[in-house]
Amino acid sequence: MSEEVITELGGYEHILSQCRDRHYVEAIMRAENERMNNWYSKLDTEDAGCSDCYDHSSWNTFSVPNSWANTALESVHGSVWFRKSIDIPVEMLQHDALLRLGAIIDADETYVNGVLVGKTDYKYPPRKYKIPPGVLRPGTNTITVRVISNRGVGGFVTGKSYSLLVGPHTFDLSGPWKYKIGAILPALPQLTFFHYKPTGVYNGMIAPLSHYAFTGVLWYQGESNTHAPERYEELFRALIANWRQTWNRPDLPFLFVQLPNFQASLEQTPELNWALLREAQRLTLELPNTAMVVTIDVGEENDLHPQNKKDIGERLALCARQLVYGEQLVAQGPMFQRMEVRGRILHLFFSNLGGGLVAKGGLLNGFTVCGSDEQFIPAVAELAGDRVLVWSDQIAEPRGVRYAWADNPKNSNLYNQEGLPASPFQAFVS
Repeated sequence: MSEEVITELGGYEHILSQCRDRHYVEAIMRAENERMNNWYSKLDTEDAGCSDCYDHSSWNTFSVPNSWANTALESVHGSVWFRKSIDIPVEMLQHDALLRLGAIIDADETYVNGVLVGKTDYKYPPRKYKIPPGVLRPGTNTITVRVISNRGVGGFVTGKSYSLLVGPHTFDLSGPWKYKIGAILPALPQLTFFHYKPTGVYNGMIAPLSHYAFTGVLWYQGESNTHAPERYEELFRALIANWRQTWNRPDLPFLFVQLPNFQASLEQTPELNWALLREAQRLTLELPNTAMVVTIDVGEENDLHPQNKKDIGERLALCARQLVYGEQLVAQGPMFQRMEVRGRILHLFFSNLGGGLVAKGGLLNGFTVCGSDEQFIPAVAELAGDRVLVWSDQIAEPRGVRYAWADNPKNSNLYNQEGLPASPFQAFVS
């Protein structure tokens, strides 16, 4: 957002004042870059390397995939070498080979038979390394991974594929690996990233586009705000208004992606903050010329950046075709509209019904209810035509309902006939 809008919102005065001081910004960046360069230089100098990779009799054993938490490596910052050997028959060497190593915290350099086949500098990208022809050989092959943990707790992210694919053949690489510590250093402090501070992205990437014409906006963001979800709706509405003003387009179509499912504890985010932020996004649909894509069924609980962007892109395209180009189609999943209390049963009504509501895969799941104490408990839910009936025998006077109310909602299966998922929501009796 622009400085004017951020100033009007309030709460960022100190940060804005610091960022206006060019000498302050340059001094911090210079000091941090020097500290980071020195850290990696010292790491490479002190790392004993892997000269004994083929004699691992003195190495310890680690089960991959796994976090370093609660192991001898938990407090290690620096580099750790991991090694595993596999036997490959000669007849398989005619095929192309791909090495999959899930995701690694934080960085890695990966070698096959001593040849560097790939490296990644931070923890989120999936490790998918093509092995050049001639690197694999018949018989024993050695995979060596230098893992660099610069802060926090290192590890191999669980729930992902660790395998070597040779044509149609797959070698499972999970299980015991040998390891030894290369070098131990103090944790590297986090960088400031001034371009992510208030006004940074707007001034650097949005304002320069203000003289270009385009039809609408596709917006996919929110993870970095989950530590303060209570203010997101205010900020998001202000951003949309700011951009519409920047382009002098009060009706500028704004299509956005609701946060996917994710195990937020992996990022040390307080429980339910992702659910709260999804609700803030849903409420932003009150603004005209907006649409929202629900993604709680296409994320990955162990990946902040889930790989399935195809379904997200297709759902955004549906919204654009309907909202922007006027096609008559169902573009979004069921959206909660209102609630009626009839005795101990809550009657929930939705928009975007399409061909009708469905419980994908069986009985309807994902609903909880509460009484006046606002303590939510699992509820029974069933479809009744164009509505959902929700109740619990333990609550005589229900006062609130939630659906898919979790950071990583599981088994929430309310869809429309077109296969689009319902948005999570909460509602209370007024």
